[in-house]
Amino acid sequence: MKVEKGLLYTKDHEWVKVDGNIATLGITAYAAEHLGDIVYIDLPGEGDEFEKGDSVAAIESVKAASDLYTQVGGTVTEVNEDLDDDPAAVNADAYASWIVKLEMNDESELEGLLSDEDYEKLLAEEA
Repeated sequence: MKVEKGLLYTKDHEWVKVDGNIATLGITAYAAEHLGDIVYIDLPGEGDEFEKGDSVAAIESVKAASDLYTQVGGTVTEVNEDLDDDPAAVNADAYASWIVKLEMNDESELEGLLSDEDYEKLLAEEA
């Protein structure tokens, strides 16, 4: 299972890429594979504000529905509008198909997320 280097991960198979005070959020290849064919992603609006732990997007597949939770509070600066037309892009490449970008309120909220090495260990334990 592909694990992108240099990202932060959650035990719920979500990833966070930090660039300055912008956090880019998505789901991992593991999550995309287990969801199956993704058919719809309900994206937030630019300017929407979220607290850490809030659901920022709903992901629907042929098998199930799942939420993407934010690991940091902040304001949406950009959404991946390409996913409106092609939500299955997440299945094709979960790391290239980010879902939302947030301007973070407090970077310290990232503490406790998994490194790529720790996430690989988690996947090995779940296998």
